[in-house]
Amino acid sequence: MKDSTKHIAQYHLHKAHPEMLQFEMYDLNAYRKRSVEKAAIPHSHSYYQVIWFFEDGGSHVVDFESYEIRKNMIFFIAKDRVHAFDDNLDIQGLLIHFNESFFMHNDVDIFLKYHIFNSQENPQYIIDDDTAETAHLHTKLISRELSNRTQFGYEDSIRFSLKALLINLERVHQKEQHRQLTFKNHYELQFAKYKELVEDNYAKGLSVADYAQLLYISSKTLNTITKEIAKKSASEIIANRIILQAKRLLKFTSLQIGEIAFKVGFDDPSYFVKYFKRHVGHAPTSYRNEVI
Repeated sequence: MKDSTKHIAQYHLHKAHPEMLQFEMYDLNAYRKRSVEKAAIPHSHSYYQVIWFFEDGGSHVVDFESYEIRKNMIFFIAKDRVHAFDDNLDIQGLLIHFNESFFMHNDVDIFLKYHIFNSQENPQYIIDDDTAETAHLHTKLISRELSNRTQFGYEDSIRFSLKALLINLERVHQKEQHRQLTFKNHYELQFAKYKELVEDNYAKGLSVADYAQLLYISSKTLNTITKEIAKKSASEIIANRIILQAKRLLKFTSLQIGEIAFKVGFDDPSYFVKYFKRHVGHAPTSYRNEVI
């Protein structure tokens, strides 16, 4: 019997070929025209994606938020985030894909978990002309290396150029946040580690005390950290992640409410319904009917 259940499509980068370069860069216009319908349907990736729009026009949706595209707007799409292009096939820009394995361990910690790819609230910003000029230089170097993959050290050269590109974009991110972040800032690091733990465990029913224990701090300290950095309690961070996943499953799949409840950590569907309604203001069924 054919399974008619609708799922969120997830795409992978060279999953069946780990020996291949775990990085690719594409002309956005050509890529968009090759994937007319697929890219317009909400989907996620098991890799990281940078989308750089060169000009104004159209919109891009990331986790239920629609963003009007402006010149030199860059989106940082982390793993598992649900996003979709609009129907504009004339967009100009660049698309960068890479897996964590493309970086060294320390680089992964710095770039993929703590900063530009770790903002649920704001996955995009606009870079100024000077930053765009520098970014173009880095991407030209990468393009040159990709054009001859047999030359000595090409993979390291791409890695270094990508790292330099992300450093420049991270500087803009820090400026946009109106605060100077440093890797020595203890609260920032602890908060990033907490967000990572929540990402890995939100469907397991862990309490704030459980997370605090994993971080070797008290629940009080954890709440102090989250309120200082995110202006939210530790429990709100957990709830927001659970609700986000529930919304994704309600909107983009045909799973039953009980199945969704189980996938986000609830053994009792009725309790999940109450939990969802308390946080969203609508029961799951009415929310699904309104957004589809």
